[in-house]
Amino acid sequence: QVQLVESGGGLVQAGGSLRLSCAASGGTFSRYTMGWFCQAPGKEREFVAFIRWSDSWIYYSDSVKGRFTISRDNAKNTVYLQMNSLKPEDTAVYYCAASFTNGAVGGSHYDYWGQGTQVTVSS
Repeated sequence: QVQLVESGGGLVQAGGSLRLSCAASGGTFSRYTMGWFCQAPGKEREFVAFIRWSDSWIYYSDSVKGRFTISRDNAKNTVYLQMNSLKPEDTAVYYCAASFTNGAVGGSHYDYWGQGTQVTVSS
């Protein structure tokens, strides 16, 4: 069983930056594809980015490409999401998730989820 704990959320003005972290425990972190998702109030959960376990290949949603950067540190069992040039529409709860697949954008392909961290971007 893998446990995921997100941190780093908060309130930031538009144009600002935040760095989210997700610490994993209870599994072999280096063998999981790690993804970030977000869910705004009244909306469905959306894919943000993933980093593949096998070769660290990365994929972003179009809405965050060029602004967000996902990375992982297997020695620390941690995945990060650096969020720059934040916009009010980025406001959401952000979740990290772990998948046994070699990369997927669908939430149903992820086996473990964190509790989420709130990101609020003011205009």
